[in-house]
Amino acid sequence: MRFWVLVRRSAPCWMALTLFALVPVRAAELAGSVAPTAAVEDLARDFLERGKLLENERRWGEALSLYEEALREAPGHEQLHRRHDVVKLRYDVGRRYGSPAFQRSTSSLEYRQALDLYSEVLHKIQTNYVDRPDWHILVDRGTAALDVALVEPSFAERLMPRIAQERVDRFRRMMREQPPSRNVDTIDEARAAVDRIARVGQRDLGLDARSAVMEYLCGAANLLDPYSTFLTSDQLDELYSQIEGNFVGLGVELKAEGNELLIVRVIRNSPAARAGLLAGDHIVGVDGKKTAELNADVAADLLQGPEGSVVEVAAKTPGQSERALKIRREYVEVPSVDDVKIVDADYHIGYLKLTCFQKTTTRDLDEALWKLHQQGMRSLVMDLRGNPGGLLTTSVEVADKFLDHGTIVSTRGRNKREDFNYTAEAPDTWGVPLVVLIDGDSASASEIFAGAIRDYQRGTIVGVRSYGKGSVQGLFPLSIGNAGMRLTTAKFYSPLGKPFSGIGVEPDVQVQTVNKPIAQTESEVATLRVFQDETLEAGLTIARQQTAQR
Repeated sequence: MRFWVLVRRSAPCWMALTLFALVPVRAAELAGSVAPTAAVEDLARDFLERGKLLENERRWGEALSLYEEALREAPGHEQLHRRHDVVKLRYDVGRRYGSPAFQRSTSSLEYRQALDLYSEVLHKIQTNYVDRPDWHILVDRGTAALDVALVEPSFAERLMPRIAQERVDRFRRMMREQPPSRNVDTIDEARAAVDRIARVGQRDLGLDARSAVMEYLCGAANLLDPYSTFLTSDQLDELYSQIEGNFVGLGVELKAEGNELLIVRVIRNSPAARAGLLAGDHIVGVDGKKTAELNADVAADLLQGPEGSVVEVAAKTPGQSERALKIRREYVEVPSVDDVKIVDADYHIGYLKLTCFQKTTTRDLDEALWKLHQQGMRSLVMDLRGNPGGLLTTSVEVADKFLDHGTIVSTRGRNKREDFNYTAEAPDTWGVPLVVLIDGDSASASEIFAGAIRDYQRGTIVGVRSYGKGSVQGLFPLSIGNAGMRLTTAKFYSPLGKPFSGIGVEPDVQVQTVNKPIAQTESEVATLRVFQDETLEAGLTIARQQTAQR
């Protein structure tokens, strides 16, 4: 799981009426149901053993990341799938009740408004979701979410601080023996069932009925698939900012790593860059609180704040002692095209890194391409490694710069208005030989671009298989509480009709090795952070061959 502390969550660039987000592939989304082989069973057993240790220590974020990885390596494995969903419920409830934004949104609602919001979420699912919903199942998912919440300290200590465990156990047993989902076949029946269980919880446990309804709402929305979710007003605003590519914050991209936050990327000229933070550093404390005592989302939330405010960060560079920094939050513009240069002067090879697909990407890419053209570019290496995606329309526009005809991507949904073929339309395209670098974190919009380049043999794909995300999400504002939903509306396919879900884009040239430090000593590695990039070297070799042939 990655975070921007500008702030950004999970994927640096998402959003629009159609958007993509980097999140785990769910078993139900994968093609086929082939019986697992002995090798897959051994792999799954190893993941389950490691996951159990993390679960026993209540390290839900790390356990969730582990099971997400497991489902990519062993897709469709039922036991892994079950553990993933249970851990996701536990992780989500911790996030919700560690989030001031969620607590504000819940406390601002009257009980009747909470029920109305639940009904509206179900209506959005009925109208827009990619698969036909089953209201019985959606209520069951809400019951599972409430059942988990009742035993999670962040929920129980806040909402039931003096309730005997025996009463809680009795209520949970009642939900299992008399499931609220019985005889639920319509939205109105689902609402009535949730109303009944919320009132019983209030009567028997003193539980805030609004909070019970919100657990049913989040269970229904967040367990539809890995990509759909309920959004508070703050999260909605954050996603709108991601469309534009600008934020107030520090200017770092973070990834949860153990009990710390790993800095994956630092934006040039950002407050974090001026403070001396570097990619590879770890944030181990925020405003006097150790990240080891917080989950990753809560730690990232603490880094947020209004423009001009100051946050105290404890940071550590590998091999060096911890240091304390005071960083002022500022407006940060996130470049979607970075590191534009002629990387080989002898062969005139241009290079650029495409970090995400946001509103400004097409304009930024045009500027970069013309800059490289003026410097004599004869071939181009486009680096999409670590690019989690973004706007569908932007991915089409970027592909259109290199393809002069044909379908770029097709979308198909339950609702016919989601069925669309996006085609190349630009009359003038860039004809330079093209190499595209991808890795396991290249997802969604990145895969649309790489898949189109692959299918039309317009360039050479180098690296390792991409993430394998193949669905489209829409953003739907809700009429109550300024909240919203991210909802899967369709699945997408390459020009040759190939799905992406759980499959990804296979490179033409596989480069499986991990980048190795050039520096000889640990201190040199920590100080210089110089790495031999074998994937880039493989791409440059191909680009040189292409240039020589021309």
